[in-house]
Amino acid sequence: MKTFLSTLLLAGSIVVSAQAKEDSLQFAKISTEILNKGKAYNELRDLTKNIGHRLSGSESYEKAVQWAAQKLRDAGADKVWLQEVMVPVWVRGKESMQIKTAKGNWKSLKMLSLGNSEGTGGKDVAGEIIMVRSMEEYEKLSPEQVKDKIVFFNYPFSQSYIETFRGYSDAAKYRTTAASLTAKKGGKFAIIRSLSSAFDDVPHTGAMRYGDDKKIPAVAIGSTTADELAELLQSQKVTAKLNSNCGMKGEKLSHSVIGEITGKKDQSVIVVGGHLDSWDVGEGAHDDGAGIVQSIEVLRTFKNLGIKNNHTIRVVCFANEENGVKGGIQYGKTAKENNEKHLFAIESDAGGFTPRGISLDMDQEKRKQIQSWSELFLPYGIYDFKNIYSGTDLYPLHDMGIPAAELVPDSQRYFDIHHTEEDTFEKVNRRELLLGAVAMTQLIYMIDKNW
Repeated sequence: MKTFLSTLLLAGSIVVSAQAKEDSLQFAKISTEILNKGKAYNELRDLTKNIGHRLSGSESYEKAVQWAAQKLRDAGADKVWLQEVMVPVWVRGKESMQIKTAKGNWKSLKMLSLGNSEGTGGKDVAGEIIMVRSMEEYEKLSPEQVKDKIVFFNYPFSQSYIETFRGYSDAAKYRTTAASLTAKKGGKFAIIRSLSSAFDDVPHTGAMRYGDDKKIPAVAIGSTTADELAELLQSQKVTAKLNSNCGMKGEKLSHSVIGEITGKKDQSVIVVGGHLDSWDVGEGAHDDGAGIVQSIEVLRTFKNLGIKNNHTIRVVCFANEENGVKGGIQYGKTAKENNEKHLFAIESDAGGFTPRGISLDMDQEKRKQIQSWSELFLPYGIYDFKNIYSGTDLYPLHDMGIPAAELVPDSQRYFDIHHTEEDTFEKVNRRELLLGAVAMTQLIYMIDKNW
């Protein structure tokens, strides 16, 4: 009996070893293919330099839709289509802000209106600045102290977190709520210190939202400007004057872009994607041109290596992640209406820097299975499988019970350039970008084979 059991265990270990060797060889083929022949870097150059930033509802976004559809066809997709989605149209227009002290002249500051903010209608709006360093400090102010003032929320991006997304999450509430909080107490407009890990004079935009109160403007300034303004306010009265033309211009019909290679076994869907839109400054290279070209690279690699995928592998270039998530919401709604079976979804929306891990937003059984493959990923620098979150565009799928994930690149430089004019193609390294595509392709290969 012992001999029989020993034989079974030995046979089982040989099978496991053979499978691990086969998977390891396939991982190497994927890496070699992408690092040597991958087109993601050149495609990112094309997207950023020939189209540029791509705010939802803009002409440049519509050019990007056609660009993405063609790139998916070129990559070998069996089917490519556009999914209709209504998106908000927000326009920045001309904007400027100046300050002066009691004894000084007006001085212009670098600034950016926050996304979705209303402007001043092209008129000057001026008032005295009052500064708070935290939400708790603001809550202690009475309406009388805030009325007709400009509130400067000088809350710094925390440098204490090694994972910089935690610092971003900590500070994000100031960007999203500053205008609404200021309006509730009668203030004229809000200024925030940018959500930036850098110590420079580059302002960061990003989405804000309104409550039920009056819609007043909200703008961001860079870190060094914030420090200089804070120092001035310690000793004297400072007045700010804002003139801006930004605002919402209704909605328009737009599209997410979808391409797929049909599964040989069944029509169950594995999604890989990023968001095609960006803010209207910079070139949207890391956020999220990188995720788009990496996702297309996954599909291209399956085709080029002749991998016979069991399940349908679908690339989704989501519309409107930045200021509405309408593309992700519409994709989830359509998938539910069509009774499509989704096995898994992963998004790349954290920059094109060196990949370090994969965040797994799913039940414990699925998490453990993917974590059991970790040794296969180690030679490629992928070691971190501990996080539990997924891409913003995938939340509707996750809410439907579909296992979701997000690529986790090294984040130390991401929030230096996030949502700024600095997010350009030149900030992206070719090998780092392609290694992200390698990791996603390897994971999807394992999911397709084992689920």
